[in-house]
Amino acid sequence: MGLLRVRELHEYPTGGRRMRILAMAVLAILIGSYEGVIAPVVPLMLTDLHMTLATYGLVSATGVLAGAVASVVGGRLVDNLGRARLLVPLMGCTALCCFLMVLVHSPTQLLLARIVLAVVDGMAMAGTAPLVRDFSPRLGRAQAFGFWTWGPVGANFLAAAIAGATLPLFDDSWRSQFVIMGVFSLVVSVVIAFNIADLSPELRARIRQTEQHAIATADQERPARFRELFRHRNVWAHVVGIALWLVIYLTLSLLGQTMLAEGFHLSAATASAIMSAFWSLDLIVLVVVGRLSDRLQLRKPLCVIGTVLGLGIAGYLASLLHDPGRVSHLQLMVTGALLGGALALAYSPWMANFSEDAEDIDPRLQGSAWGLFGGLSKGMAVVVLFVVPRAVSAIGWDGWMFIGVVCLAAFVPAVFLFRGPWRPNRGRAPAAEARQPLQTVD
Repeated sequence: MGLLRVRELHEYPTGGRRMRILAMAVLAILIGSYEGVIAPVVPLMLTDLHMTLATYGLVSATGVLAGAVASVVGGRLVDNLGRARLLVPLMGCTALCCFLMVLVHSPTQLLLARIVLAVVDGMAMAGTAPLVRDFSPRLGRAQAFGFWTWGPVGANFLAAAIAGATLPLFDDSWRSQFVIMGVFSLVVSVVIAFNIADLSPELRARIRQTEQHAIATADQERPARFRELFRHRNVWAHVVGIALWLVIYLTLSLLGQTMLAEGFHLSAATASAIMSAFWSLDLIVLVVVGRLSDRLQLRKPLCVIGTVLGLGIAGYLASLLHDPGRVSHLQLMVTGALLGGALALAYSPWMANFSEDAEDIDPRLQGSAWGLFGGLSKGMAVVVLFVVPRAVSAIGWDGWMFIGVVCLAAFVPAVFLFRGPWRPNRGRAPAAEARQPLQTVD
């Protein structure tokens, strides 16, 4: 198979073959997310490029906004062209984009480099979540999305761990991290290209409860329309709810090291080492809770429990930022790890719930739904990058974290509008029922 030619499957794969393709999708989102991680070296870049935090926020927000548009466009393209067919060639391009960062010597050059990477990466990654859906029947979907989330979460852990270990070896040169990133990404991209595959359009159109049983088939005579998603109130609840939930996650993902370095007067390497603890427990919980969610076939209760736990721990972290005098590194690592675990407890069941709710509307719109989520998450990243520097200068990091806690709390009532059961052994309503649009009142 050539690098630009992707196998198309006309029979649903089972066993090890299916798991290998799923592993390639997870590896792809890991590499794509890793290429975009810049948080571990932000404190160093601010000094080297003579940037303020506000300038960095504007530069990154512009790049992320370009990526948001690319994610939505990419979501539509993967529904029409196929998931892996778009993913394979663009992954090689994103790896090469990492090396562009080595040539950056000014905020303007940083802006251009981040825009190019964000656009290519946004379109490339649009197919990864639909790939996970294609190769994960509902009985195992939360666990599969738990592994998929290893991509963005694992990328943060990987970047933080590598930065903490290697920055001292390279005299704290932030460019060293992008050389490591580019080499690693290029090698893994080749591995993915030779091992990934796509389902045929006909096979993708079926919702699969198990590997042997199809429970619903889309109406092939009716074209799949993106706007159909927005005729359902549960989709609106997902969109608004997760947008608010993401505020704390994106703050820690994009600016976690900067928050720790400024709030507790730590070096970039130490801040990265502490942040790696946050992501480590997150990675474990994602898979464990995904398996539990699939066994019970419950999504919503776990979303609520994880969010409520996250509220308490995030509030405690905000109180530490308010009075950072006698906070030890171990205390920060434990607090961060517990917060990461709580957020993971909510996240993988939410992803499964969102996928199933979109699937019940029309299984052919999975790429569009996840492209919407990709655009939404990047749009919220723009908001965070733009607002945080200004908010921190006015109310401090502790004040911003309390705002994040309020946003996180707003996710809880949104969960009550999602579809799905609250107790075990109470299945979802038939897909045909789910396709009924919102009733409007004149």
